[in-house]
Amino acid sequence: MSQLRVVFAGTPDFAASSLAALLESKHEVVAVYTQPDRPAGRGRKLTPSPVKKLALEQSLPVYQPQTLKDTGAQAELAALDADIMVVVAYGLLLPQAVLDTPRLGCINVHASLLPRWRGAAPIQRAIEAGDQASGVTIMQMDAGLDTGAMLHEVRTPITERTTGGDLHDRLAIQGATALINVLDELAQGTASATPQPEEGVTYATKLSKAEAELDFTQPAEALARKIRAFNPWPVAWCQLGDDRLRLLMANVEPGEHAPSLPGMLLEHGEDYLRIACGAQGREVLCITTAQLPGGKAMAVRDLLNARHARLTTGTRLGQSETQQGDSL
Repeated sequence: MSQLRVVFAGTPDFAASSLAALLESKHEVVAVYTQPDRPAGRGRKLTPSPVKKLALEQSLPVYQPQTLKDTGAQAELAALDADIMVVVAYGLLLPQAVLDTPRLGCINVHASLLPRWRGAAPIQRAIEAGDQASGVTIMQMDAGLDTGAMLHEVRTPITERTTGGDLHDRLAIQGATALINVLDELAQGTASATPQPEEGVTYATKLSKAEAELDFTQPAEALARKIRAFNPWPVAWCQLGDDRLRLLMANVEPGEHAPSLPGMLLEHGEDYLRIACGAQGREVLCITTAQLPGGKAMAVRDLLNARHARLTTGTRLGQSETQQGDSL
């Protein structure tokens, strides 16, 4: 089997899984591109990306340009004489000059079933939207946003227990395996690309902390999906008195219930909180895992023991202590 000279471009943990698989393959990684080090943690210390850490452990050359639009950066890339560039959650735009530099062009490992969920946050948006399946698409990159022809696709189910973290980890492994299969096919000249369908295009907008606050006038099912999708980041939350209660796992209690104020804590069991939801509070969201300020994630049974007085029947989540007094 022919060996390919590969330039790898990626930044987060998801990309590091593909780089690790590539290093175990028969192909040669000649250089790694990743985002510049960013401030992280309470001390805001400059911290290398997971991809950079792995590359340095393997004594690989690391490049961290601010942009690839610069002719100097493009010349540096061309001098590597790579057969192909593999891009996984890199975070920089690749201009046409870069796409055309490697002999076999650039391929991308994208965490969705294209053309659904092009863009920045496909894993979380698939869960939030209620999709029953997700997956990984390996595509030949072009100048568009995740619009290139598809070389390989892997599918995996999304269940009522799937969180953003669960799906991320599963797709990272499946994407890494699929990547090696595609590189082997490209080396042998047996790979074939299929244009993406024109129908079914959706865009996965970037996640923000602001959208993680829950609105209990929304349907319970939509809230449950958001809670799972936003676990472990940015983490769905609601107001609990003057604190924030972070919600990590939820499901929906079937049936329609007597109307109540949205956000009201209803009579609960030992292992779950029941919250009235929907415009008229006729739906019930069941929380099974949550996190108090300054604490760790815990089952609701333990949460109730930790702060039972704040989580009694009739408490209305989503309001401050002052608002509680005004509304009850």
